[in-house]
Amino acid sequence: MQRWMKMGATAAGVGVVGLWYMGTAEEKGGAYPTVRSKHSLVAKHLTKAKWEKLKDIKTKTSGFTLSQAIACAVQFDNQHCGIYAGDFDSYMDFADVFDPIIREYHGIDENTRHSSDMDVSKIRGNIKPGAPVKSVRIRVGRSFEGFGLSPGITRQQRLDLEKLLASAFTKFSGDLKGNYYPLLGMAESVRQQLVDDHFLFMSGDPNLQVAGMERDWPEGRGIFHNKDKTFLVWVNEEDQTRIISMQKGGDVKAVFERLARGIKAVQQSVKAESGKDFQFHPKFGYIHSCPTNLGTGMRASVHIDLPGWTKEGLPALKKRCEELALQPRGTRGESGGQTGITYDISNKHRLGYSEVQLVQCMIDGVNTLYEEDLKLQKKHNL
Repeated sequence: MQRWMKMGATAAGVGVVGLWYMGTAEEKGGAYPTVRSKHSLVAKHLTKAKWEKLKDIKTKTSGFTLSQAIACAVQFDNQHCGIYAGDFDSYMDFADVFDPIIREYHGIDENTRHSSDMDVSKIRGNIKPGAPVKSVRIRVGRSFEGFGLSPGITRQQRLDLEKLLASAFTKFSGDLKGNYYPLLGMAESVRQQLVDDHFLFMSGDPNLQVAGMERDWPEGRGIFHNKDKTFLVWVNEEDQTRIISMQKGGDVKAVFERLARGIKAVQQSVKAESGKDFQFHPKFGYIHSCPTNLGTGMRASVHIDLPGWTKEGLPALKKRCEELALQPRGTRGESGGQTGITYDISNKHRLGYSEVQLVQCMIDGVNTLYEEDLKLQKKHNL
């Protein structure tokens, strides 16, 4: 019998009533679970022997269990990965399951070591003048020592982390200076402005709910942005922080430079106040709740018009992006579909490459797609 907990919370226009998956009595009691996502990496790598070995372990930081980690793969039939970490400990305590999943997803081996590099001076070139790039957005996730990750973080940890970050934001200066807007108690006028700016993250994602990431919603969560609305920090969404730099046009180097300064400002401000630094592992890089984001946690993307590739067909564009280590999406996001000729093009990899390498890959790949698009426009008489 599956057990669900129904919870609700409302705050000045930010409301949700959701279902949080609590596991089955059999899973909690120790029986090998039925994984509905039969083609997921969890189904492949969670053997009965591993389950028996790990099923009763509770992590030290947040009391997270393997049953909670695999809840999405158990509850849904459409997962590719199907597992989340509730804290840094999860990656260590449940390594027999996490390690092979991470190696297969990221294409790394046991000897891989992750290195970080945010030196903008190493970036060669930029998006070519004339390329129809509407905007650039680069984001990373970062987590702090001593706090659980979103699927496992306790209520008190979440509140303490929000307080620490809200204080850190007040220390920002120059073009990073701005305001923090907590979701709890948010005025309707503020909420509507954040919606209009496409800044507000929302509740209701089934994956996040089942994984436990929307517990106590909307308490302990919020959004910081600077005056120019080119630097944002999401607090306690899928990751403890999502740090975002963006602007109109195609100046990727400027966006990356601001991101590097912003990450440093967040890190130094929190460390000065609490002594806590980012969670980092020599093999897995920066720690995230979803193992697909391990490493840099970086997604560097542009919105660009590609009429020639549109005419050539989406399958052809996807194939070409794969060759260039890029990912194409519709501008409505991962599952929003494609409309018109504008695409969201981003780096494919996260782990095993530095931030500089991934941004360079995106710049070079987008320039290549643009040059090829001009030829395809001629081919199709556009």
